[in-house]
Amino acid sequence: MKPRAILIIAGVALAFGLGMWIGSRISLRSLRGGTNPAPRSSSRPSGLQSGNLPACVDFRSAASLIGQRGCVSGVVQRVYIARTGNTFMDFCADYRNCPFTSVVFASDSTRFGDLQSLQGRRVEIRGDIVDYQGHAEIVIRDPQQVRGAP
Repeated sequence: MKPRAILIIAGVALAFGLGMWIGSRISLRSLRGGTNPAPRSSSRPSGLQSGNLPACVDFRSAASLIGQRGCVSGVVQRVYIARTGNTFMDFCADYRNCPFTSVVFASDSTRFGDLQSLQGRRVEIRGDIVDYQGHAEIVIRDPQQVRGAP
C-alpha cells in the first residue's frame, strides 16, 4: 500500500474516532442529567413529556404493563452489544430467564453515549412496554428514555 493511501486511511480513522468520542461525551452528559450544548426541540417520545411521567415499577413487575407506556427501574447487570450492533441492557445475570430487557437498535446507537457506563447502576427506562418472546421489553430510541434512578 502506498504511503499516501495509508495517511488518508489513518486520517479518516482519526476523524471518525474523534467524532465518536465527542458524540459519546455529549450523550453521556444527557444520560447523567447534565445540559446538552445542542438542545433539541421536543424530541421525547409522545407521552413522556415531563408533566406526564408514569411511576416506575421494578423490572420484575414489568410484565403487568405490557401493552402500555410505562417506566421500569432496576440495576443494569450487563450491557451487551451484539454483532448486529444492537445494545441490550440486561437486568438479570441470565437474560434468558429475566422478565424484562431493553434494547437500543444499531440504527439508533449513534444518538447515545457509552451505554456500558450504565452497567452496575440503577436506571429508569421509559417507553412502550411490549411482549418480546415472552418477556417484557422497552425499545429505547431516545437517550431521554433512560436516566439514573435514586
